[in-house]
Amino acid sequence: MEHHMHLFKTPFNMIQSGYKTVEVRLNDDKRRKLKPNDTIHFTVLPEEDQSVTVTVEKLETYPTFKDMYTSISGKELGNDRGETIAEMIRNTYDIYSSEQEEKWGAVAIYIRLAADSPDD
Repeated sequence: MEHHMHLFKTPFNMIQSGYKTVEVRLNDDKRRKLKPNDTIHFTVLPEEDQSVTVTVEKLETYPTFKDMYTSISGKELGNDRGETIAEMIRNTYDIYSSEQEEKWGAVAIYIRLAADSPDD
């Protein structure tokens, strides 16, 4: 199954280069439809002029982003700036609220570049 999601420029570039191998999202209804071997077509925001396709390798769910960030290496998450876990959580709360986190939990989407990913 193919899914469509958006990413801001920095995480998009890290995924496109193969550096970031885990995408972090709420474990909401949309993400609960993901299964290993599905594809995700990421489009860059705000321009939406580039895309990259990845294959889902595995999914791991967590009750909180903190639990996730303490379980996964910074490199896999694309943490090339050496952010602390507290900083990573703060940055995540710029996108998702703590109420959303409490309702849905978090999901780590382990990905790899798809062989037929476009080079836009």
